[in-house]
Amino acid sequence: MKSDLISMEELTSKEITNLIKLSIKFKKNKLKISKNQYKNKILGLVFQKPSTRTRISFEIAMKQLGGDVIFLNNADLQISRGESIKDTARTLSQYLDIIVIRTFSNMEIQEYTKYSSIPVINALTNTNHPCQALSDLQTIVEEKGPIKNIKITWIGDGNNVCNDLTIGAIKLGANFSISSPRRYFPKKRIIKIASELAEKHKVKFELTTNPIKAVQNADVVITDSIISMGMEKEKRKKLKAFLPTYQVSKTLMKHAKNNAVFLHCLPATRGQEVSKEIIDGNNSLIWKQVENKLHMHKALLHTMLK
Repeated sequence: MKSDLISMEELTSKEITNLIKLSIKFKKNKLKISKNQYKNKILGLVFQKPSTRTRISFEIAMKQLGGDVIFLNNADLQISRGESIKDTARTLSQYLDIIVIRTFSNMEIQEYTKYSSIPVINALTNTNHPCQALSDLQTIVEEKGPIKNIKITWIGDGNNVCNDLTIGAIKLGANFSISSPRRYFPKKRIIKIASELAEKHKVKFELTTNPIKAVQNADVVITDSIISMGMEKEKRKKLKAFLPTYQVSKTLMKHAKNNAVFLHCLPATRGQEVSKEIIDGNNSLIWKQVENKLHMHKALLHTMLK
């Protein structure tokens, strides 16, 4: 596996599968780790954006592996006063063993990886969220078995989670459908990569403005917040574009398979992107997703620190 994780584009199908298997082993307590293997190893969390699940699960994952954690928000670093990422990355590399970064631009993550001598993990940027995509894929595998040839449908904004989940799922052989207003489709580069991967893996990749068409015969239906972090100024415009057509409701889910499951990476706004009866219903896997973030983060730290 590559020493850094910026997006799902860098991971092969085999690497994704191995991470899922490793995470499940951690979850089932079937992987024995020496108490001293990660003693004195330090994880640095560098976060410019708020986080609940990602931050907590990374902290607990590292501590359960036997290492330690230091949390740094932007105001704690000289970078907030103009120090370059180049100098910051080289400085952090002197003290830490691995860095997890949540920031705005993917270019910042790439600059960290360029100048860091230790592994760097992307914990969310405006365009990517590979950690979330990996734990979501694990959740689907646990519920549905091998992903090959199942249908996964994304309803909503073609955002950072959508980008990485699309690429990861297609690499594992899933058929993938995205439905949103045309102006909120994923970027052309992501569409091109997904289309090429779908052709390579002989699966279907679909973009449509019709959510009913998208969810027909779906095994898995996924959505995310309409208003992403940093996009609050677009709230009125986006709510008008998405609602009520793109809300995952009981009416919409009737077009999916009877045993279709629902995923949402949280935080959620009930009554906007999803109805309360769906997100809190029997087929919702949101709390399994939350749990799996801890185990997937252990798998990532274990793999990259080795």
